[in-house]
Amino acid sequence: MKLAWIICGGMLLAAGHAAAQEGGKTISRITISLGTATPGGGFPVYGNAFAEVMNAADPSLAIEPRNTKGSNENIPLLEKGELDIALVAGEPAYEAFMGIGRPATPLKILTAMYSSPGMFVVKADSPYKTVRDLVGQPIAFGAKGSGLPILSRYMLDGIGLKQDEDFKSIYLDRAGDGPAMVQDGRAAALWGAGIGWPGFAAVASGPSGARFIAPDAGEIARIRAKHTFLKPLTVPANSYPGQTEAINSVGSWSFVLTRADLADDVAYRLARTLHGVELAFCKKLAQACETTAANTVAAAPKPELIHPGVMKYLKEIGVVK
Repeated sequence: MKLAWIICGGMLLAAGHAAAQEGGKTISRITISLGTATPGGGFPVYGNAFAEVMNAADPSLAIEPRNTKGSNENIPLLEKGELDIALVAGEPAYEAFMGIGRPATPLKILTAMYSSPGMFVVKADSPYKTVRDLVGQPIAFGAKGSGLPILSRYMLDGIGLKQDEDFKSIYLDRAGDGPAMVQDGRAAALWGAGIGWPGFAAVASGPSGARFIAPDAGEIARIRAKHTFLKPLTVPANSYPGQTEAINSVGSWSFVLTRADLADDVAYRLARTLHGVELAFCKKLAQACETTAANTVAAAPKPELIHPGVMKYLKEIGVVK
């Protein structure tokens, strides 16, 4: 396939148009850059699957995943127009939208990805049973630049603990490095979030097996009283090998965000295509079963944070009145 790149009348900045031959016909193709995170984490898995199902459903789309350092890099890359869309965890997104520690961002929501209940994983024979048992221990809190350490910081603060004072905090260069650190004893636990998260699956599938540690009911109540944007979330039983009971915790929704000036018709096209492949996306990736139009509306902190082009489509299909 020979691509002839054409800058299209100011309609797009980072996203570009190309002409492609499909079945003997020339079609206009939109190339869209998608920021994910470091290899070994959940975002690259999701981002690659997202691109595959979307590109297959709409030949005029060419969504190109790109590994980044994660949420904390994706936000400024979107703001500078160096990415068109990107995956961002709930806590960094919330801080950016609300202007916490920084000016409020003009970025918009394309879709909610999935809910991310946070918890620790330890080896099955570990002596640690509660969050407070882990105090003073070396804990792998996730990759530098990812949203996971931000979620853990809020969660621990809610029960009166400080991440970098009460624990020997380890921040990873690559998300995929964490499971091995638990297996060989360099870390007592690995922090992560979500259903189908690769780090949890790797530890649980290892020779020692795994056990999960989440806040108890009283701790969840304390966390939510202090940080009301965190939601009570549940990891269903059998989400990971050896996990026979549901796990209750707290967390938030991750999002696919867009740069503020992504053209309305492009955002509309992405939303329409995504809604059409919800079932196929769910079959391809378990955590993508939560990527629905209805969940996007429910998860958005404010309706006006949803991209206008997406909102137009949501109104057309009756998800928004």
